Amino acid sequence: MSKVEDFLTSEEEGAIIEAIRTAEKNTSGEIRVHLEPSSISAEEPNEHIDAFDRAAEVFDMLNMHNTAERNGVLIYVAVDDRTLVIMGDKGINDIVGQNFWESTKDIIINHFKNGDMKQGLVEGILKAGEQLKKHFPYKKDDKNELPDDISVG
Repeated sequence: MSKVEDFLTSEEEGAIIEAIRTAEKNTSGEIRVHLEPSSISAEEPNEHIDAFDRAAEVFDMLNMHNTAERNGVLIYVAVDDRTLVIMGDKGINDIVGQNFWESTKDIIINHFKNGDMKQGLVEGILKAGEQLKKHFPYKKDDKNELPDDISVG
């Protein structure tokens, strides 16, 4: 049985969704969180694949490239594999360096190591929002282009 069901309580999920909404108030960027047991290929359901490749599949599956400024960010967690990937869309990647998300990833991982999954995601989301704000500040006509809920695979 997968640990995804036990990864977050419904109260913790609510705190994460609230963190997404808070982060997105400062940026036109869009943040999504996706949880699943393992990095299993969508094309080959019995085959483990690299977590980054799986995150790219999820990014496409969630239509995260459908933002006006191509500034969606996915926080992908393969719970049973204990793997984390932060992936930005083309609009972000064309502006920032390769290691842009490392400090955000470090915050999340440090909390995960201490068993505090919710706080890791909340602080990581808020940090991602701060970083997005630098390049994609909120504009008065911004729309919430992607759902704020946590997707589960």
